Amino acid sequence: MEAFSCCIANSRSFLLGLLLLLASAVSFTEAETHHHDFVVQATPVKRLCKTHNTITVNGQYPGPTLEVNNGDTLEVKVTNKARYNVTIHWHGIRQMRTGWADGPEFVTQCPIRPGGSYTYRFTIQGQEGTLWWHAHSSWLRATVYGALIIHPKPGSSYPFTKPKRETPILLGEWWDANPIDVVRQATRTGAAPNVSDAYTINGQPGDLYNCSSKDTVIVPIDSGETNLLRVINSGLNQELFFTVANHKFTVVAADASYTKPFTTSVIMLGPGQTTDVLITGDQPPARYYMAARAYQSAQGAPFDNTTTTAILEYKSAPCPAKKGVSTTPVFPSLPAFNDTATVTAFSKSFRSPGKVEVPTDIDESLFFTVGLGLNRCPPKFKSSQCQGPNGTRFTASMNNVSFVLPSNFSLLQAHQQGIPGVFTTDYPAAPPVKFDYTGNVSRSLWQPVPGTKLYKLKYGSRVQVVVQGTSIFTAENHPIHLHGYDFYIIAEGFGNFNPSSDTSKFNLVDPPLRNTVAVPVNGWAVIRFVADNPGVWLMHCHLDVHITWGLAMAFLVENGVGALQSIEPPPADLPLC
Repeated sequence: MEAFSCCIANSRSFLLGLLLLLASAVSFTEAETHHHDFVVQATPVKRLCKTHNTITVNGQYPGPTLEVNNGDTLEVKVTNKARYNVTIHWHGIRQMRTGWADGPEFVTQCPIRPGGSYTYRFTIQGQEGTLWWHAHSSWLRATVYGALIIHPKPGSSYPFTKPKRETPILLGEWWDANPIDVVRQATRTGAAPNVSDAYTINGQPGDLYNCSSKDTVIVPIDSGETNLLRVINSGLNQELFFTVANHKFTVVAADASYTKPFTTSVIMLGPGQTTDVLITGDQPPARYYMAARAYQSAQGAPFDNTTTTAILEYKSAPCPAKKGVSTTPVFPSLPAFNDTATVTAFSKSFRSPGKVEVPTDIDESLFFTVGLGLNRCPPKFKSSQCQGPNGTRFTASMNNVSFVLPSNFSLLQAHQQGIPGVFTTDYPAAPPVKFDYTGNVSRSLWQPVPGTKLYKLKYGSRVQVVVQGTSIFTAENHPIHLHGYDFYIIAEGFGNFNPSSDTSKFNLVDPPLRNTVAVPVNGWAVIRFVADNPGVWLMHCHLDVHITWGLAMAFLVENGVGALQSIEPPPADLPLC
């Protein structure tokens, strides 16, 4: 009898093993490799009554939407037929061991020169939701960007009822000029760059701008159905409020991480951030404006105060061409431009869906100040080159270091090949001078030191960063993005971070997981992550005007033990400097 039982048990374990093998084979075959060709080129694009030779991908503005499943691999060959250097960043993709595909110019690669090409190869590992891709070279991302949508693996589903339809909503900024000329002029003069002339939804400014209403984006909905809007702030320099007249949103994800659902009538996104919202057709069939306009936290700073619109249109709404029927869409109420209270209430609503494993027993406790600065006019400069406040030049920094990108090698290449003189690893773990960060800051602290300094992290180290805004020149909300990682935002607040009292605010149970944190104006945020991805990873403000001025730093995460904890070798077609 014992022998018979043993036989049965062996048969069962053999069958179970066979089933597991088949299941893993099926899941392996379900993962696909998607091949795409991106041609970066100048394309005539007409907006606001004028045609510009705009840099695009494949002649599209915005660029193509890429759709993949969790576990899939992307291979995107980028050919540069434009007159500027270019790189492409896959914003929010973890790039586990594939840092060479991350994209920031002179950080993980040298740029793709005009006439050159490079194939980005990477696998999506454990990520689902809305991300995006964009140029990461000068200000090209003003027009070179698109959505990157990651669906659940086949056989898996969303943690919410499957929506009837899904629509990417890309919020952008449009200059009635060449954006590269705009930033070059600012660099020449030392002044702030000209603000944009319009905001856009999926590339179109909408009804409130000249020569724009015939191309206003229409988003369909049916009475009773629930749809998913994948909202992305792909604007260059502006945080934006977004709302739909008479409709509520249920927020279900942000930065490709699911959230505990919550309801709101307005959302705010910093550049780089994404928010997935469900919207239900529960209003009388009609046409309703969806609108976006600035959240402007920097007092006295100029900004684009226009409003972009698209139209949420019920299929059973009266036809716009029908005589005698008013079909002007219902207009929403939007928060005031400086409504920080609404922003705070919104950002504090985010939670992970359940309990998460937040890193504790911190190995690296870091404190980074972020903010603007003013450089005195260098001796040999003319007054036309020092048009910042009182004859200065604008600058920005983290921990008083204004980040300078190398120009002959990428940081990752220099690290991998042991090339000396490209960077140092003495980036400070805390500001060199402690001061009243959000108070009246002494002018002696307004001029940072330029440098290419990295902060070294051991593989697997548990990291906490307090990101502290400053009031130097002007305080504002800074969307801080970390490449190669997601992180938990465990707390945020106003004023100066106080380690003895503010630690009581830490959420170590269900904090949200993000890749970009909007650090409150005149305030702070605390993030945690585990350094499990070797490479060189940029951390920077996603207002491109600020990264241009040096509001950035980079982590050098060392290899761990063995191949699976080490960065892959560089690809053969990696662009040369």
